[in-house]
Amino acid sequence: MQKKLTITIDEEVYDGLHKTIGPGKISRFVQEIVRPHVVRPNLEEAYAEMAKDKKREKEAAEWAEITFKDVAHETA
Repeated sequence: MQKKLTITIDEEVYDGLHKTIGPGKISRFVQEIVRPHVVRPNLEEAYAEMAKDKKREKEAAEWAEITFKDVAHETA
């Protein structure tokens, strides 16, 4: 569900949004910028979903093994 929000911004910012983003696209632009700051994902659920991807998990495990081997051979 979407909600309508009225905000007040500087005229220069408004003009810049119209020129750069384009009319009709500003709401989506603002939403995409704001979302990560106000909507917190359920990390436990997200990690469980990622763990179901066997190919991704295999690649991650291989990457981790290679990284650990590289670190073991570093000199101080």
